[in-house]
Amino acid sequence: MINTIIVEDNTFMLNHLINMIASQETFALRGTFKDAFEAEEICKTGDIDLALMDVQTLHNHSGISAGERIRQNGKTKVVIVTSLIDPDVLSRAKRGAADSLWYKDHGDSELLEVIRRTLEGERVFPGVSPSVELKDMFSSNISPRQIDILRRFVKGMTYDEIAAELKLSKNGVRWNLDRLVELGGFSNKHELLAAVIESKLIVTTLKEE
Repeated sequence: MINTIIVEDNTFMLNHLINMIASQETFALRGTFKDAFEAEEICKTGDIDLALMDVQTLHNHSGISAGERIRQNGKTKVVIVTSLIDPDVLSRAKRGAADSLWYKDHGDSELLEVIRRTLEGERVFPGVSPSVELKDMFSSNISPRQIDILRRFVKGMTYDEIAAELKLSKNGVRWNLDRLVELGGFSNKHELLAAVIESKLIVTTLKEE
Protein backbone atom coordinates (compact mmCIF):
# COMPACT_ATOMS: atom_id res chain seq x y z
CA MET A 1 0.00 0.00 0.00
CA ILE A 2 1.08 3.57 -0.72
CA ASN A 3 0.79 5.46 2.56
CA THR A 4 -0.55 8.90 1.62
CA ILE A 5 -1.32 12.20 3.29
CA ILE A 6 -3.23 15.14 1.85
CA VAL A 7 -2.39 18.75 2.75
CA GLU A 8 -5.22 21.08 1.71
CA ASP A 9 -7.05 23.84 3.60
CA ASN A 10 -10.00 24.15 1.21
CA THR A 11 -12.71 21.77 2.42
CA PHE A 12 -14.22 21.19 -1.02
CA MET A 13 -10.86 20.40 -2.61
CA LEU A 14 -9.82 18.28 0.38
CA ASN A 15 -12.93 16.12 0.07
CA HIS A 16 -12.38 15.81 -3.67
CA LEU A 17 -8.81 14.56 -3.17
CA ILE A 18 -9.93 12.19 -0.41
CA ASN A 19 -12.48 10.65 -2.78
CA MET A 20 -9.88 10.41 -5.55
CA ILE A 21 -7.44 8.57 -3.30
CA ALA A 22 -10.19 6.34 -1.91
CA SER A 23 -11.06 5.23 -5.45
CA GLN A 24 -7.57 3.73 -5.87
CA GLU A 25 -7.00 0.36 -4.20
CA THR A 26 -3.24 0.84 -3.92
CA PHE A 27 -3.46 3.97 -1.72
CA ALA A 28 -3.95 4.11 2.05
CA LEU A 29 -4.89 7.53 3.40
CA ARG A 30 -2.93 8.09 6.62
CA GLY A 31 -4.02 11.62 7.39
CA THR A 32 -5.28 14.98 6.17
CA PHE A 33 -3.85 18.33 7.18
CA LYS A 34 -4.80 21.96 6.62
CA ASP A 35 -1.37 23.21 7.70
CA ALA A 36 1.69 22.23 5.64
CA PHE A 37 4.04 22.69 8.60
CA GLU A 38 1.97 20.29 10.71
CA ALA A 39 2.15 17.72 7.92
CA GLU A 40 5.95 17.80 8.07
CA GLU A 41 5.91 16.09 11.45
CA ILE A 42 4.24 12.88 10.30
CA CYS A 43 6.61 12.68 7.34
CA LYS A 44 9.56 12.60 9.75
CA THR A 45 8.45 9.11 10.85
CA GLY A 46 9.49 7.72 7.45
CA ASP A 47 6.18 5.89 7.09
CA ILE A 48 4.63 8.22 4.49
CA ASP A 49 5.23 7.41 0.83
CA LEU A 50 3.30 10.28 -0.77
CA ALA A 51 2.28 13.80 0.24
CA LEU A 52 -0.25 15.62 -1.94
CA MET A 53 0.61 19.19 -1.01
CA ASP A 54 -1.24 22.47 -1.50
CA VAL A 55 0.94 25.60 -1.66
CA GLN A 56 -1.04 28.19 0.30
CA THR A 57 -2.15 26.34 3.44
CA LEU A 58 -3.57 27.31 6.83
CA HIS A 59 -2.01 30.47 8.31
CA ASN A 60 -0.43 31.06 4.86
CA HIS A 61 2.15 28.41 5.69
CA SER A 62 4.01 27.56 2.50
CA GLY A 63 3.62 24.08 1.06
CA ILE A 64 6.61 24.86 -1.13
CA SER A 65 8.89 25.31 1.89
CA ALA A 66 7.35 22.34 3.69
CA GLY A 67 7.77 20.19 0.58
CA GLU A 68 11.43 21.07 0.30
CA ARG A 69 12.09 20.11 3.92
CA ILE A 70 10.09 16.88 3.62
CA ARG A 71 12.11 15.82 0.58
CA GLN A 72 15.38 16.53 2.38
CA ASN A 73 14.47 14.62 5.52
CA GLY A 74 12.86 11.39 4.32
CA LYS A 75 11.61 9.05 1.63
CA THR A 76 8.28 10.84 1.04
CA LYS A 77 7.46 11.84 -2.52
CA VAL A 78 5.91 15.33 -2.67
CA VAL A 79 3.40 16.18 -5.38
CA ILE A 80 2.34 19.82 -5.31
CA VAL A 81 -1.30 20.30 -6.34
CA THR A 82 -2.07 24.00 -6.67
CA SER A 83 -4.28 26.66 -8.23
CA LEU A 84 -1.55 29.30 -7.90
CA ILE A 85 -0.24 30.25 -11.34
CA ASP A 86 2.62 32.34 -9.94
CA PRO A 87 5.65 31.34 -12.06
CA ASP A 88 7.82 31.44 -8.93
CA VAL A 89 5.84 28.53 -7.47
CA LEU A 90 6.58 26.34 -10.50
CA SER A 91 10.21 27.45 -10.56
CA ARG A 92 10.79 26.65 -6.89
CA ALA A 93 9.07 23.29 -7.24
CA LYS A 94 11.39 22.38 -10.12
CA ARG A 95 14.43 23.50 -8.14
CA GLY A 96 13.76 20.93 -5.44
CA ALA A 97 10.65 21.80 -3.42
CA ALA A 98 8.63 18.99 -5.01
CA ASP A 99 9.03 15.76 -6.91
CA SER A 100 6.24 16.86 -9.24
CA LEU A 101 3.67 19.63 -9.63
CA TRP A 102 0.26 19.75 -11.27
CA TYR A 103 -2.61 22.22 -11.37
CA LYS A 104 -5.99 21.75 -9.69
CA ASP A 105 -8.07 22.60 -12.74
CA HIS A 106 -6.72 19.54 -14.56
CA GLY A 107 -8.71 16.30 -14.32
CA ASP A 108 -8.26 13.47 -11.82
CA SER A 109 -6.97 11.12 -14.50
CA GLU A 110 -4.11 13.53 -15.30
CA LEU A 111 -3.24 13.97 -11.63
CA LEU A 112 -3.31 10.22 -10.98
CA GLU A 113 -0.98 9.71 -13.94
CA VAL A 114 1.39 12.34 -12.53
CA ILE A 115 1.29 10.56 -9.16
CA ARG A 116 1.98 7.17 -10.77
CA ARG A 117 4.95 8.48 -12.71
CA THR A 118 6.27 10.27 -9.61
CA LEU A 119 6.13 7.12 -7.52
CA GLU A 120 8.05 5.35 -10.28
CA GLY A 121 10.86 7.88 -9.93
CA GLU A 122 10.04 10.56 -12.52
CA ARG A 123 9.79 14.26 -11.82
CA VAL A 124 6.78 15.66 -13.68
CA PHE A 125 6.11 19.36 -14.24
CA PRO A 126 4.20 21.50 -16.75
CA GLY A 127 6.44 23.39 -19.15
CA VAL A 128 5.00 26.75 -18.12
CA SER A 129 2.45 28.14 -15.70
CA PRO A 130 -1.11 28.48 -17.06
CA SER A 131 -2.03 31.74 -18.73
CA VAL A 132 -5.05 33.61 -17.38
CA GLU A 133 -7.03 36.57 -18.65
CA LEU A 134 -6.29 39.90 -17.02
CA LYS A 135 -8.98 42.19 -18.42
CA ASP A 136 -7.75 42.97 -21.99
CA MET A 137 -4.58 40.85 -21.92
CA PHE A 138 -3.33 37.44 -20.81
CA SER A 139 -0.71 36.76 -18.19
CA SER A 140 1.43 35.09 -20.88
CA ASN A 141 1.85 38.56 -22.42
CA ILE A 142 3.75 39.70 -19.33
CA SER A 143 7.52 39.26 -19.62
CA PRO A 144 9.60 37.65 -16.83
CA ARG A 145 11.18 41.03 -16.13
CA GLN A 146 7.74 42.63 -15.80
CA ILE A 147 6.75 39.82 -13.42
CA ASP A 148 9.81 40.66 -11.33
CA ILE A 149 8.75 44.33 -11.26
CA LEU A 150 5.15 43.48 -10.39
CA ARG A 151 6.20 41.13 -7.60
CA ARG A 152 8.16 43.90 -5.91
CA PHE A 153 5.46 46.49 -6.52
CA VAL A 154 2.90 44.18 -4.89
CA LYS A 155 5.22 43.99 -1.87
CA GLY A 156 5.08 47.79 -1.60
CA MET A 157 8.56 48.62 -2.85
CA THR A 158 9.08 52.06 -4.37
CA TYR A 159 10.23 52.69 -7.93
CA ASP A 160 13.69 53.56 -6.61
CA GLU A 161 13.91 50.35 -4.56
CA ILE A 162 12.73 48.19 -7.48
CA ALA A 163 15.16 49.88 -9.85
CA ALA A 164 18.08 49.33 -7.49
CA GLU A 165 17.26 45.68 -6.83
CA LEU A 166 16.70 44.79 -10.49
CA LYS A 167 19.44 47.07 -11.82
CA LEU A 168 17.01 49.13 -13.88
CA SER A 169 16.42 52.84 -14.19
CA LYS A 170 13.55 54.37 -12.26
CA ASN A 171 12.03 55.44 -15.58
CA GLY A 172 12.34 51.86 -16.82
CA VAL A 173 10.33 50.60 -13.86
CA ARG A 174 7.67 53.26 -14.41
CA TRP A 175 7.51 52.57 -18.17
CA ASN A 176 6.96 48.83 -17.67
CA LEU A 177 4.15 49.35 -15.17
CA ASP A 178 2.50 52.01 -17.34
CA ARG A 179 2.79 49.67 -20.33
CA LEU A 180 1.00 46.87 -18.49
CA VAL A 181 -1.77 49.26 -17.43
CA GLU A 182 -2.19 50.27 -21.06
CA LEU A 183 -2.09 46.74 -22.51
CA GLY A 184 -4.55 45.42 -19.94
CA GLY A 185 -6.99 48.31 -20.30
CA PHE A 186 -6.75 49.14 -16.60
CA SER A 187 -7.63 52.56 -15.22
CA ASN A 188 -4.50 52.72 -13.07
CA LYS A 189 -1.72 50.68 -11.47
CA HIS A 190 -3.83 49.83 -8.44
CA GLU A 191 -6.45 48.19 -10.66
CA LEU A 192 -3.65 46.23 -12.35
CA LEU A 193 -2.30 45.06 -9.01
CA ALA A 194 -5.76 43.98 -7.84
CA ALA A 195 -6.16 41.84 -10.97
CA VAL A 196 -2.69 40.33 -10.56
CA ILE A 197 -3.36 39.37 -6.93
CA GLU A 198 -6.90 38.09 -7.55
CA SER A 199 -5.72 35.87 -10.43
CA LYS A 200 -2.97 34.41 -8.18
CA LEU A 201 -0.36 35.43 -10.72
CA ILE A 202 1.68 37.02 -7.92
CA VAL A 203 1.65 35.58 -4.40
CA THR A 204 3.69 37.32 -1.72
CA THR A 205 1.93 36.22 1.50
CA LEU A 206 3.42 32.75 1.95
CA LYS A 207 5.21 32.16 5.25
CA GLU A 208 8.32 30.06 4.78
CA GLU A 209 8.83 28.81 8.35
